[in-house]
Amino acid sequence: MKFRRSERLIDMTNYLLDHPRQLVPLTYFAERYASAKSSISEDLAIVKETFEQRGIGTLQTVPGAAGGVKFIVKVTKEEAQPFMNELCDLIANPDRLLPGGYLYLTDILGNPSVVQQAGRIIASAYAEAKIDVVMTVATKGIPLAYAVASQLNVPVVIVRRDSKVTEGPTVSINYVSGSAKRIQTMVLSKRSMKEGSRVLIVDDFMKAGGTVMGMISIIEEFNSQVSGIAVLVEAEKIEERLVDEYISLVQLSDVDVKEKKINVQIGNYFNKQGEIV
Repeated sequence: MKFRRSERLIDMTNYLLDHPRQLVPLTYFAERYASAKSSISEDLAIVKETFEQRGIGTLQTVPGAAGGVKFIVKVTKEEAQPFMNELCDLIANPDRLLPGGYLYLTDILGNPSVVQQAGRIIASAYAEAKIDVVMTVATKGIPLAYAVASQLNVPVVIVRRDSKVTEGPTVSINYVSGSAKRIQTMVLSKRSMKEGSRVLIVDDFMKAGGTVMGMISIIEEFNSQVSGIAVLVEAEKIEERLVDEYISLVQLSDVDVKEKKINVQIGNYFNKQGEIV
């Protein structure tokens, strides 16, 4: 079946967006659309230009017989900043205050459009880094972790507080909660991750960073390495931060329970993005 150019462009765009960071040979598209490679190259040039103009991402071309193209998600500052401002406004709503100064974030983490956009922005920062898996801890960070992983085209690994019989053999570590200073336990199935994996840690909220340090410890038990740490919200006024290298979308600077005020601002994302390799 012969495809018209408009049909090729639509289908090609959809395929590339569904397979981020996957190298697709030109021969695959040529056979898929029964078209010459020269026509496919022209189509890809149009897609690349549109992606870059619209701030969707870019196409990387790999030359040679084993080469092809791959879609890399890239979110521009002009697109990311308004979203982060809206996120700050959402989080600053005083109705979010819970007893003890905690914030209700479940509705945000359950909103597909918000989580997907946050996932795109985080993935954009790590789109060209070497990452094999995205790791989070159950349960609130799971939607964000999957949103990031879908843009990086890697699996998600979920660390749990207790072992499940369905997980099989597990690796267990004890860690000290950075804020509560309590000893807690983390468990990860031995089948979840291969040794030597490069891991991006993603979480919804970080105070002192004890939970993140626990995940770092369990990554080390798998003889793997941390490729990056990203959080949706970080608490700013912490006496002792256990984690230094991370990116955040929103920074929680102060919570006044008595006055019912939540002060938030854009996190360190734009400052730290250039340091990621």
